[in-house]
Amino acid sequence: MTLIKSISGIRGTIGGHTGDTLNPLDIVKFTTAYATFIGKTKKTNKIVVGRDARISGSMVNRVVCGTLMGMGFDVIDIGLATTPTTELAVRMSGADGGIIITASHNPRQWNALKLLNAEGEFLTASDGAEVLAIAEAEAFDYADVDHLGHYTSDDSFDQRHIDSVLALELVDREAIRNAHFRVAVDTVNSVGGVILPRLLDALGVEYTMLYGEPTGDFAHNPEPLEKNLGGIMSEVAKGGYDLGIVVDPDVDRLAFIQEDGKMYGEEYTLVTVADYILDHVKGATVSNLSSTRALRDVTERHGCKYYASAVGEVNVTTKMKEVGAVIGGEGNGGVIYPESHYGRDALVGIALFLSSLAQKKLTVSQLRATFPTYYIAKNRIDLTPETDVDAILVKVKELYGKEADVTVTDIDGVKLDFPDRWVHLRKSNTEPIIRVYSEASTMEAADALGKRLMDVVYSMQ
Repeated sequence: MTLIKSISGIRGTIGGHTGDTLNPLDIVKFTTAYATFIGKTKKTNKIVVGRDARISGSMVNRVVCGTLMGMGFDVIDIGLATTPTTELAVRMSGADGGIIITASHNPRQWNALKLLNAEGEFLTASDGAEVLAIAEAEAFDYADVDHLGHYTSDDSFDQRHIDSVLALELVDREAIRNAHFRVAVDTVNSVGGVILPRLLDALGVEYTMLYGEPTGDFAHNPEPLEKNLGGIMSEVAKGGYDLGIVVDPDVDRLAFIQEDGKMYGEEYTLVTVADYILDHVKGATVSNLSSTRALRDVTERHGCKYYASAVGEVNVTTKMKEVGAVIGGEGNGGVIYPESHYGRDALVGIALFLSSLAQKKLTVSQLRATFPTYYIAKNRIDLTPETDVDAILVKVKELYGKEADVTVTDIDGVKLDFPDRWVHLRKSNTEPIIRVYSEASTMEAADALGKRLMDVVYSMQ
């Protein structure tokens, strides 16, 4: 089964049997459930719809828009648009909510619906659970012919998004323009190829596009990890570039390539931007439990307080609001800057990263060397559906909670913080597995720590 329903939306592969894959009938049901939920508190009767460039996007878009109109909502279709653009469009248009048609970094055969509230932010866990319950009940009430919604197409939000980035006080447009940066950009045949050239033109950055046509037929695995980025790494290594910029299909994740063609490290996208922000504005920072300790180190170096949240963007943003964080995000290259909006935004990340690089007058590799070096190993423990994962995690917590040099955090699985390393075990929401992430000063030490905890878990089964 490749149809996955969760509190954050619905996703799956296109085609196949209803209930097993992402198909028109399931799209209608889930869109109707979302519209029913939004209808309880609607004020403007408007819902924004944006999509990435996936091959199935046009089909899914038409089903979603038609369903919303059938529920009596006026649709603002912003077409090919990034996830952060769609989030901002909800706020800018005063809509009651939004649907982003994107499967993020999943392969080309996947698509998904991601659901936004009136603030242009992802639904909370409780709101998402309510949408799922409505979908399962299937007690739907559609509009009659006199109360059908209207359809509007609006392609102005890309420029409005760019304008909002350029207006941020800490985006140093003059320094960026004077630096005369030359960059290579990999937008993996999706919407980054539409909006990033316009942003870079506005910043005075010279660029070479790789896989810039938004065909949705991805030239490589779209997850921005080193193993998938040989093309841009080779291009930058040829010389003549200051850096490489990589985004995923919906442009909420951001990774960089150093001027020597080596990975900067996606974990360090947020670390670098946070360091730049804290140079100018003191305040708290937030990332999730599975993100690098380097953010904590950098935050404390600035005399500020770091906080960890459960994994998931909505959990990060909730914690950021709670502690008044000036910057936050996730170690997968997601930068959340409240001065713009509470959502991961690669455009904001690019503008702030280039501002830091221009002001400090360093090469990208020199900038990377100013931060602590950590390595994260990612492992998994495959379990049978009958395994009591929660009981195992409780046992791990009890076992290590007795050790004086270990700090245990249990807001999302179990994280064990040792003085010089950490390991995080958390149950997958979609598979019978435990994800085991571990970090240390070398990859060997990180992997060894993860394997050690895996052996502990195996011994408990």
